[in-house]
Amino acid sequence: MAVHQEQGNEIVLQSTYILIATGSSPFHPQTFPFEMPGVYDSDTVLNLDRMPESLAVVGAGVIGSEYASTFTALGARVHLIEGRDTLLPFLDSEISRTLAVAMERTGVEFHWKNRVLACAKADGGQLMLSLSSGDQLTVDAILVAAGRKSNVETLNLSAAGITASDRGLISVDNHFRTQVPSIYAAGDVIGFPALASTSMQQARIALRHAVGSEVNPDSFRLLPTGIYTIPEVGTIGETEDSLRTKGVDYLVGRGAYQDCARGRIIGDQHGFLKLLFRRADMKLLGVHMIGEQATDLVHIGMMAMLSDSTAMIFEEACFNVPTLGELYKLATLDAMSKMGVREQRNGEPA
Repeated sequence: MAVHQEQGNEIVLQSTYILIATGSSPFHPQTFPFEMPGVYDSDTVLNLDRMPESLAVVGAGVIGSEYASTFTALGARVHLIEGRDTLLPFLDSEISRTLAVAMERTGVEFHWKNRVLACAKADGGQLMLSLSSGDQLTVDAILVAAGRKSNVETLNLSAAGITASDRGLISVDNHFRTQVPSIYAAGDVIGFPALASTSMQQARIALRHAVGSEVNPDSFRLLPTGIYTIPEVGTIGETEDSLRTKGVDYLVGRGAYQDCARGRIIGDQHGFLKLLFRRADMKLLGVHMIGEQATDLVHIGMMAMLSDSTAMIFEEACFNVPTLGELYKLATLDAMSKMGVREQRNGEPA
């Protein structure tokens, strides 16, 4: 790789292969005066020197929902403003509804189907938001979580023959190559899911492809998602909605935290694991979990899915007690009980 210092601050990079992984920064809608004290984005909110008594979070995406949960747990009165009427609609709808109810239970006040029309200073140093519903909110601080924008403004992509969207997103193929085959991109710069875990895996696959190493074309077919709300959510694979859309006949198995010893010990009264199996062969197609350690426990289901396992892997497995891993057995047995007749193995009743 060659680096040439040009006049001014411009640097010219020359290499056989280039990987663009410059990340992203919070998007700043023009509605909000970010120079005004008390108006924060998801980065600058970490500079708070005191806990606000009241906080408006604008945008109920993953980041907005996580911050709303955190500040509520720390004692702030939180208003969460969202233009849609569904929380995190990419989730399985049952998990989405359960999370919304849980956040409301902890004190988050949702303002659905609303957008902020204006933001201004109020009396006493507070901030006032005018909403599309006609309501006005007066709060101590505002956190704008309106998505992110790729850090590509200083890269001069057009000089390399690459175009990007309004928010700097770069299109790539299955090997994470851009329009220019020798230039790859990974992470936030290519968009969803834009997680630390998936971004690192994308970069590994891109670089292995660049140097000619063998890459499994299915290596990126299953990506786990961890959402660090309170309660946290772990999910991977198909949802009930996606299976219905595809016309797949499926069975649902649920394991409630309160039905296993560890769940009762930790006092999680509302958490559950939900498994989705294809009815024809009981192949595991989706794993969805809400509750303590959900972001860790989803990986058990991920490994089963990566090996194309059926319900039998959990029915036959012996889980330590008391552990939350036992939920996989409980959820599997629940699904199999709905088949009417237990599967037969080797011609004999199971």
